[in-house]
Amino acid sequence: MSEPATFLGDPRGYVAEMTRAEQGVAGFVVTLMALLFYGLVTGGLGPAYFLYLVGLVGMYILLSFGLNVQWGYTGLINFSVAAFFGLGAYGTALLTADSSPLAGGFNPLVGLVLGLVLAAVLAVIIGIPTLRLRTDYLAIASLGLAEVVRLLMLNERWLTNGSAGLRGIPGFFEGWPFLATFPQTMPGLRFEQFEVGIPGIWTTRVLGFTLGQSFWQALLNVFVVAVFVGVVYLLLRHVHQSPWGRVLRTIRSDDDLAEALGKNTYAFKMQSFVLGSVIMALAGVFYAHLNLFVSPGDLEPINTFYVWIAVILGGSGSNRGAMFGGFVIIAIQEGTRFLGGALPDTFPVDLPSLLSIIESTYATVVGNFASTRLLAVGIIIILVMRWRPEGVLPPQRELIWPSALADADVPGREAAREAKVTDNNNETGSVHDPDELDDVTEDASDESSEDAPSSGDDVQANGGSTDRGPAGDNDAGGPGDDAPSKGGGRDE
Repeated sequence: MSEPATFLGDPRGYVAEMTRAEQGVAGFVVTLMALLFYGLVTGGLGPAYFLYLVGLVGMYILLSFGLNVQWGYTGLINFSVAAFFGLGAYGTALLTADSSPLAGGFNPLVGLVLGLVLAAVLAVIIGIPTLRLRTDYLAIASLGLAEVVRLLMLNERWLTNGSAGLRGIPGFFEGWPFLATFPQTMPGLRFEQFEVGIPGIWTTRVLGFTLGQSFWQALLNVFVVAVFVGVVYLLLRHVHQSPWGRVLRTIRSDDDLAEALGKNTYAFKMQSFVLGSVIMALAGVFYAHLNLFVSPGDLEPINTFYVWIAVILGGSGSNRGAMFGGFVIIAIQEGTRFLGGALPDTFPVDLPSLLSIIESTYATVVGNFASTRLLAVGIIIILVMRWRPEGVLPPQRELIWPSALADADVPGREAAREAKVTDNNNETGSVHDPDELDDVTEDASDESSEDAPSSGDDVQANGGSTDRGPAGDNDAGGPGDDAPSKGGGRDE
C-alpha cells in the first residue's frame, strides 16, 4: 500500500489527490491572497493593516474551532459564542488595561489565565441546567445567556466601565524580555515608490511604504494567533480521531444510542461544551490584545451568527472547514468596505424611465455597500445549503488516518496508481493491468471483513478495545452479530 503524496515531497501528486472541493478551496485562497498581495505592493493596502486582517482571520478561526467542538462534534446548539468571546476579552482587559476600574497593570499572561478560567466556570454553571435540554430549548437558553452577559458588561460601570469600554490594553508581549521592545528596536524599512507597466498604455505605482513600529507590532500579533491556531488545531485533530471524539459523534448522531451503549452523555456534553467555550475565550483574549480596546459592542449577537456561518460554510465537524469559513467571513466583512469605492456611483447604462427603480437601487447599494455584507452572507448560506449541505470541506477525510487514503477513490488517485504501475513495469519488465490491482485489493478487503468478528464494530463505537483470539476463531463474536443491524455500532 502506497502512502499519500505530500505537498513538499510530490506537489503534483498531492494536488492530484485532492478532491474537487479541496482544489476549489485552494484556488480561492490563492486567488484572494494574490489580490491582497497586489493591493499591498500597489499601496492600496497598508502592510500593518494587512497583518491586522490576518490576525482577525486567526481570531475567527479560533471562534469557529470552539463552535465546531460543540456543534460539529457533539450537536450542541450554542448561540452564546459572543458571551464566551467577551468573557475572554474582558477577563484579560480588566487585569491589564490602564482604564480598568478593577485592577490593571498585570502581565497579559495573568489576563489570559483569568479569561480562560472565567469562560470555563461560566460554561460549567450554565451547562449544569441547560445541557439536559434538547435542541430548540438549548438554543433559546444559550441565546439568553449571550444577552445577559452583554447587558452586564454594558450596565455594570463600576466593574466594566460600561459603554465607554476599556482602553489602554497592552500588547500580548508586554513585560516579556526582548519581545516587549521588539517593535521599538527594529529599524524602519523604506521602500521607494516607482512605476511599472507599458508606457502610454498602462502604468501603476508600486511600493512606496515604510515598515515601521506598527508593522512589527502587527507581526508579533500574527505570530501569537498562529501559535494559538496551530496548538488548538493539533489538539482538536487528536481528540477528533480519539475514542472520546468517536463518542461525541455518536451523541450527535443518536443521543439515545450512546446512552444505550453505556456512555454518560451528560458528562461528555459538559466536557465538549467547556472545551469549546475555553477556545472561544482564547479568541477573545487575543482580540483584546490585538485591538487594544474592548466594549460591549463586541458582544453583539451578529458576531455569534458570523461564527455559525463560518462553521456551516466550511462543514460542520470539519476543522479544515472551520479555518476556511473564518477566512471567508473576514474576506466578506473587510472586502465590502472597499468594493463600494471601486464601483461607479451611477448605473453605467442609461435605462428607460420605467426601469428607474434599478438605477435608484443601484445607487443606494453602492452608496451603502458596506451594509450589504449581510446580504452577501445570506446569499452564500442559501447557495451552500442548496448545493453543498454538508459544507465545502466535510469532515470525512479528517476522520481517516493518512495510510487509509492510499487506495481511496478520490480524484487523481487512479491516474497516480496507473503512473506508479507504469514505473514499476519499467523497472521489472512486467506488465499488469491497474484494474487487476483493484480486484486484488477488493478481494483482500472482502476476505479481511469476513474473518473479522462482527463484535468489533460494537466495541469501536464504545471507544474501547477487544482481545481477539486466533485467526478464524469467531466463537467470541456471536453476541455482537446483531449490532450492525441495529445501526448502533459504526462510526460514519
